[in-house]
Order: sequence, then structure tokens, then C-alpha cells
Amino acid sequence: MRGVIDNKQFSIDNFPLAASKLFQKPKYGIVLFCYKKFMLAIIDYKAGNLTSVKLAIETIGVEGIITSDPDVVRKADRVIFPGVGAAGAAMLNLKQLRLVEALYDVVQREIPLLGICIGMQVLLDYSEENDNTPTLGIIPGQTVRFQPDDHYTKVPQIGWNSVNWKSNVNTGNRNNLDKKYFEDIESGSDFYFVHSYYPVPKNPENILATTEYANVNFASIIRHKNIIATQFHPEKSGHIGLKFLENFCLG
Repeated sequence: MRGVIDNKQFSIDNFPLAASKLFQKPKYGIVLFCYKKFMLAIIDYKAGNLTSVKLAIETIGVEGIITSDPDVVRKADRVIFPGVGAAGAAMLNLKQLRLVEALYDVVQREIPLLGICIGMQVLLDYSEENDNTPTLGIIPGQTVRFQPDDHYTKVPQIGWNSVNWKSNVNTGNRNNLDKKYFEDIESGSDFYFVHSYYPVPKNPENILATTEYANVNFASIIRHKNIIATQFHPEKSGHIGLKFLENFCLG
């Protein structure tokens, strides 16, 4: 892959890890490419959907490493913490792979971290799943199960649902870090969900967006310090999910 900056050609073919091109409208008919080099780690803790996450970020031009090595996670410039499955198994695998301490280090060093689905839920204090599983305790709160009051609402929720920004996300009441995640994404956009449990952060200020299901308006995006976390799967959410991933990776 080649680009032109200041009339000089360059190549990033030998870059082991490189972020997507950020391009502007061409001046004098030449597309100007600017590449940022960084390492993005996708945490492998035997919780599935790793390949779909890697393929999604490759679609936006970002290369990532799937790894279960705590030292690689610690050295990353950005970290994606994905996952499907149950909280109990997730925590067991994280402990056995010595990734709990690595995640604490990532948070302490304020490395940007994206949690997805079960990777979001285990960031809280505990989950009702598997008999009240103690989880990482990085974000105060709990994960609870949907309890529909009718026979028509199915659990788990599987499919597309709208994600609605809290009213103050795009106002002066929120900082630029919050706003960047929603760049070029409209409130009410549909994302893809697969889950029976949902997060309940203790601090409402952690909630950036909500979604309604089973008569519950639950937190579908939360943020805490360097962490952004989604209950939906951006890697399975088509072009709008790719835009969300781009905002995280390159914003």
C-alpha cells in the first residue's frame, strides 16, 4: 500500500501493525494519505467472535492481533475486549490466562479499551448469571437478566434494535471523548444484539446510550474513564457498526 505526502511517495508494506488511512479530499487531484502506526490487541479468552471482530476492523483498514498473552495486551495502544457466552466461564478463563491483572493494568494506564457484549458485562461488579458471578469490578454496577412480563417477548434478545444517545451526549455537557464515538452516527441507529442479560451501572453518568427491550430501557453503551463498552455487537452491525469501530480505533 502506497501514499503521497508532500509529493513524496511512501510505503507501509513493511509496517507490522498500521492503522487505517485517514484521507481528505484531494488537492490538485492527488489523494493524501496519513497513516498512524499503533498496536491493537483483541483479547482471546476463549469467548468467541474473535475472527468477526478482526475481519470487521480489517474492513476499515486497521490490523489487530488476536492474543491471550497478558504482556501483549499490556503493550497495546488500544484494546478490544469482545466476547459471547456466560459470565462464569468468561471469568474463569480470564483468571486462568492471567488476563485479569492485564486488564487492570490497561485501565490504570488509561489505554483505550472497547468492551463488547460479555466483555462489557464482566467489567461491572457482578453478574446474576451463573449464581451471581463476581466479575472484574472496574465499573461499579451489576448485570441482570431480562424478566419479561408477557409470553411474547423472547429472551435472549436476538436481532436489530435502536440505540439512542442520552440527550446530553452531543451538547456541552459531554466532553469531546464522548462525542467522538458518535461521529456520523445518528441517535436511533440500529445495531445487532444477542443477549439475555444487560448492564446496570451504579452511576447514571456512565450511560451514553440506551435501548428498550422487554419493557426495560437499559444501558447499551457505557463509558468509564478510558473504557467504552457496548451491549450490542458492532462487528455484526453492518456499516453503522463499522463506523463505530472506526471512531474507536481512529478517533
